[in-house]
Amino acid sequence: MADPRIIDIELDERTILWRSADIEQERRIAIFDLIEDNHFAPQRVQPDGYAGPYKVRLSVEEGRLALAIRRADDAPLETLVLGLARFRRPIRDYFAICDSYYQAIRQSTPQQIETVDMARRAIHNEAADLLRERLDGKVAIDFDTARRLFTLICVLHIKA
Repeated sequence: MADPRIIDIELDERTILWRSADIEQERRIAIFDLIEDNHFAPQRVQPDGYAGPYKVRLSVEEGRLALAIRRADDAPLETLVLGLARFRRPIRDYFAICDSYYQAIRQSTPQQIETVDMARRAIHNEAADLLRERLDGKVAIDFDTARRLFTLICVLHIKA
C-alpha cells in the first residue's frame, strides 16, 4: 500500500555554520509542519513496488542540493541532486525579507509587520513553485511540502 509522505527529515549539520534563535525556530516549525502533513512521492518505480513512507536527508554538496531518500527501515532508495544556481536569488531575497520581518516584529506597527509578512510569503511561494518545477518528474510534492522544504534549504545556506 502506497504511503507517499516523509516521516523523518534530517539536515546535514556539517553544512550549517550558524543559526540565530529566529532561524532555529523557523527550522523547528518547518520540520514539525512537514512531518505532520506532506505529500512526497518519488517518481522512480521501485522493483518491489515500495511507495513510502520515506526518510529524507538534505545536504549541500559542491554547490548542489542532495536529497537522499530512504525507506522507513533506512534502506537507501536514491539520491537526487539539484543545481542550486536558480535558487541563489530566492534564497538571498528570502533571507533579506526574513531579517526585515524579524526587525518589524520587534519594533513596528501591526500594519508594517503585515506588509513585510506579505512580501515574505510572496517570495516563499515563488521559491516553492520553483522547487516543485525543479523536482518535476523526479518527486511529486504538494505546495505546502515545497514551502517547508524551501525553508529547510535556506537553513542549509546560512553562513556565519
